[in-house]
Amino acid sequence: MWNESGNKLHRHFEFGNFTEAWGFMTRVALLAEKMDHHPEWTNVYNKVDIWLSSHDAGNIVTEKDRKLAAKIDELLK
Repeated sequence: MWNESGNKLHRHFEFGNFTEAWGFMTRVALLAEKMDHHPEWTNVYNKVDIWLSSHDAGNIVTEKDRKLAAKIDELLK
């Protein structure tokens, strides 16, 4: 579930191991590049945290962020 706080959407993900987390990040990177909308994120072993906001709109959450969040969620189905 995405949480909106501090003008950002955030979601924490946990995977079985580092390889699964890295594979997920690779799929997110391809989506982000296609949408020309890139996340702020961190990865430690099997954990990935993603924050979304629109820098060109003054670092606030926009429809572009919500669309990317929905596409990221689809990767997990």
